[in-house]
Amino acid sequence: MRAPDDDDWLYEHSRVLGERIRAARDRQHITQERLYLGAGISRNVLQLIEAGRHNPTYFTLLRIARVLDVPLTDLVR
Repeated sequence: MRAPDDDDWLYEHSRVLGERIRAARDRQHITQERLYLGAGISRNVLQLIEAGRHNPTYFTLLRIARVLDVPLTDLVR
C-alpha cells in the first residue's frame, strides 16, 4: 500500500483525537486542569492536543485515557 502524497490525513486524525479527548472530558465534567495535572502534562500540551496541533506520545495518551477512565481505543479508533 502506497502512502498518501501529503500528510493532511495525519492532521485530520489529530483533530479527531483532540475532539474525542475534549468530548470525554466534557461528558465527565472534568476540567482541563484536572486532566493535565492527573496526566502529568502541561496545560499548554493538553490545549494543543485538544486543538489537534500536537503529536502526543503513546504514554501521554495512556495517561489521558486513565484519567478519563476510558479505553485508549475509544480515543484513537
